[in-house]
Parts: sequence; C-alpha cells; structure tokens
Amino acid sequence: MATNKPLPAVTLETAPYWDAARRHELHIQRCAACGQHQFYPRIYCAQCFSNRVEWIKASGRAKVTTFTIVRRPVSPAFADDVPYVVALVTLAEGPTMMTNIVGCAPEKVAIGMPVEVTFEDWTEEISIPKFKPA
Repeated sequence: MATNKPLPAVTLETAPYWDAARRHELHIQRCAACGQHQFYPRIYCAQCFSNRVEWIKASGRAKVTTFTIVRRPVSPAFADDVPYVVALVTLAEGPTMMTNIVGCAPEKVAIGMPVEVTFEDWTEEISIPKFKPA
C-alpha cells in the first residue's frame, strides 16, 4: 500500500482527524460552547470564537452540493484516476467538505444525491475519506 500522490501534511490541528481516518472513521469538530459543527479543523470555533472545540464521530452521511468531472489529470500522479469526480458535500451535521465521489460512474453523480463516507488507504498512516452513493 503506497501512493505516488501528494500526501496531506498532518499538523497539530489536523492530527485527530487523520488518526480517525486511519481507523476509517470520519471525525469533525463541535464547539462545546455554542454547539456548532465545523470542518476543516481549527483551534477555535468559527461561529463564536471559543477555543472549546472537541472532536466527534460524524454520521458519515452527506448530500452532494456541487461537483465537477475531472477528465484531464492535474498531475501525472492522478492520470490513472481520470475521469473522477471532485465534489462539495454537505455533511448531515452541517459542514461542507471537499471530496471525491466514488463507487459509481461520474455521469451518475447528481446535485442532491445522498452519499456516505468510505475510505481509501493511501499509506499505512494516511486514509483519505471519499464518498459513495448511499
């Protein structure tokens, strides 16, 4: 299990997210002060600016908000993947996440389509959350 694709940088703020992804769990942050869910990981709440953010396991359910079909690879590392779908999905908990839609032909993806998280193991340390039709 290895990839020639660029790997994400694991930082202090994102380490819990990547640790959960390695276990094939999607975790997002929730503010203990105001209850707001957020993604991408931050050290404070984007709603109320509290530093009382905590990690929770997300449901893994989402809906496609918008998408595009990539037919020309952005680099040689993605040449074997074309065509592929890059999408924004809205998680059941509220935040929006950029991802890929997998498990169906790109032409079958539609705005509003219900999807659920799945994981692609790129290395022993990095698993990438993607979404498939629910």
